Amino acid sequence: MKILFLTPQLPYPPEKGTALRNWGLIDGLQARHRVSLLSFRECHREAELPLPLREACQRVVTVPQPERSLRRRLSDMISTRRPDMACRLASPRFAGELADWLARESFDVVQIEGIELAPYIDVLEAADQNPLVVFDDHNCEYLLQRRVFLTDLSTPARWPGAAYSCAQWLRLRKYEAQICRRADAVLAVSEADARALERLIPDLNPRVVPNGIDTHRYRPTESDAGARTNSLVFTGTMDFRPNVDAVLWFVRRVLPLVQSKVPDVHLYVVGQRPHRRLEPLKANATVTLTGWVDDVRPYIARADLYVAPLRMGGGTRLKLLEAMAMGKAVIATRLGAEGYPVTDGRELILADAPQDIAAEIVSLLRSPAQRAALGRRARAFVEDRYDWRAIVPLVEAVYVS
Repeated sequence: MKILFLTPQLPYPPEKGTALRNWGLIDGLQARHRVSLLSFRECHREAELPLPLREACQRVVTVPQPERSLRRRLSDMISTRRPDMACRLASPRFAGELADWLARESFDVVQIEGIELAPYIDVLEAADQNPLVVFDDHNCEYLLQRRVFLTDLSTPARWPGAAYSCAQWLRLRKYEAQICRRADAVLAVSEADARALERLIPDLNPRVVPNGIDTHRYRPTESDAGARTNSLVFTGTMDFRPNVDAVLWFVRRVLPLVQSKVPDVHLYVVGQRPHRRLEPLKANATVTLTGWVDDVRPYIARADLYVAPLRMGGGTRLKLLEAMAMGKAVIATRLGAEGYPVTDGRELILADAPQDIAAEIVSLLRSPAQRAALGRRARAFVEDRYDWRAIVPLVEAVYVS
């Protein structure tokens, strides 16, 4: 088959959630299909494409990500009823490249990776050819915004953010349903997301294609001899609201409880673009904000525990697969582990209340044997269910159904 992927960013190097999923699918499909890519690129990226991407794809075309000021965002909110995510990557150049490509070359499948690229379904519908249009809904976005709204609503200082999220939730509920109806096939990353989409469109029948991981690249390694003991790690893009909320809540509500029992505990927050709301944490000696790093794996390997104290979000968190594939003991909120068929105490530890999370962290920091056992079961769980070799055939089945 000839498959054209539309992605919001270059999928290589696979440094974070969206790119990890995009690269896992492209790399897996290219072995049996002819894959091409039309993608946005960050303006500071070098023009030279990474060799693995050039080898995996028949052709790659990139367009600079559009710059969008706060004034433009406010204008879009007033002048259009579309959600902010539908305007984020609006680019006449991208639309033109797609239209020109479709006029010159036929594809069996065009796969839209995420709701930010959903507006380009207009271009696909206007083309002379009629490829299978697959919408890969990385998160059930209306549900994510509803959760953000409800979380922010509980804190008066966050009410302006709650108002924004409420507006986005209502717009996304309508827009996401429209896009799902227009696509020929819809992919969801979990059964929970699939059911949430079906609540919008009862006859939708989304196909579940989980997030995956390269279990060869992410595998248990020996931590550095000089690694800090009693260390915790959280990874993620640190201007993403669910990640910002998780870290601030954890540092304010959970970390002091842990520190009262384990005085030398230390939290590493690893991820690019730390939001200004995290600025006060730089004065906290118990926390390290790394900013961008070229590889998260050494930070995960050095830590005693991986924490995922998420209180909002949707889809499934690839950060959990990274940590579990590396054989790390993980403590997560139930929402943080949502979408994964895990059992509390077997593959990871689930806890939601600050005192419960803190007690589990203290217990595991004091028990290397229990940490190792959790890590072994976590690794086996990911190898069995979430290696890309098991997931890519699920996508191929959608193409021929």
